[in-house]
Amino acid sequence: MSTSSLPRTPHYYDVDAGRFRNEILPAGKPAILKGLVADWPAVAAGRRSDEALVAYLDAMDSGAPVNVLSASANIDGRFFYSPDLRGLNFERDDMPLARALAALLELRPVVRPPAIAVQSTPTPGLLPGFAEANRLALVGPEVAPRIWIGNAITTATHFDMSYNIACAVAGRRRFTLFPPDQLKNLYLGPFDFTPAGPPVSLVDVARPDLDRYPAYATALAAAEVAELEPGDAIYIPYCWFHNVESLDPFTVLINYWWSETPALLGPPLTALVHAMASVRGLPPVEREVWREMFDHFVFETHGDPAAHLPPDRRGPLGEMTPQHVARLRAVLSEAFNSP
Repeated sequence: MSTSSLPRTPHYYDVDAGRFRNEILPAGKPAILKGLVADWPAVAAGRRSDEALVAYLDAMDSGAPVNVLSASANIDGRFFYSPDLRGLNFERDDMPLARALAALLELRPVVRPPAIAVQSTPTPGLLPGFAEANRLALVGPEVAPRIWIGNAITTATHFDMSYNIACAVAGRRRFTLFPPDQLKNLYLGPFDFTPAGPPVSLVDVARPDLDRYPAYATALAAAEVAELEPGDAIYIPYCWFHNVESLDPFTVLINYWWSETPALLGPPLTALVHAMASVRGLPPVEREVWREMFDHFVFETHGDPAAHLPPDRRGPLGEMTPQHVARLRAVLSEAFNSP
């Protein structure tokens, strides 16, 4: 099965904050929000021409440097590992945004150009005034937009520990999406060395090697695909895997990441990595004991593990407070720093 034959992510029209919060967010599935940002001035500039959009961004540019990924045409736009997984197939460099935008415009006529991308740059420091001029009513003002700019590039399949709305400003984007339960079929790369943050799937969505990665066929059977035109947006639920392809020679996307969990809680990935270090290598009998511990105290498989305790004696098994978090972090800090 190729991505062209995958089910399409459902389209929603005329989405406002109420409908998003009451219908789309609780469903826990990806959703294309058609025309959500079609009235943005940035989208209007992009519809006039790439040059008009560059002029729009240049007028807001604070002069702050941006981190630019670049690679030769040989990678076919797919930022990834080197073949031995010990390095990366691209380089990073800091430069003014204006220089990166000019380079992208110059490369448009090239049939097989080098790959260039400005990725995940917060707009408040880079483009002051952008968020105010191009508002997204579905998230609160505390959620800062980030800008992604590039040519026809691919970001390998990965997950974000956040909820995500991504808005196409210029150029088309294709998202191939996998639910979190397909983790076991996606063949993630190293945790301790990644192209950009979370671990990524080693499978090339465009050319999957099913002899090497046979379980990917199961992941693909559970996948869906979404294509965005300028002015469209996509909602990606928490920890859904997504592969992102930019389909045109000049593309701009704005995204918003936010969390629905209390800010005082730490990132679960930290706990996972710690468990890899302290639990995964235990003898099988001991590991089964700790599986039961996690099921009981963390995932509450058997119900509330503190139901038998008075409310004021439940500690971190009751309502998690800043005081409980501080105590637990002190315990962890002492454990990490002990010989």
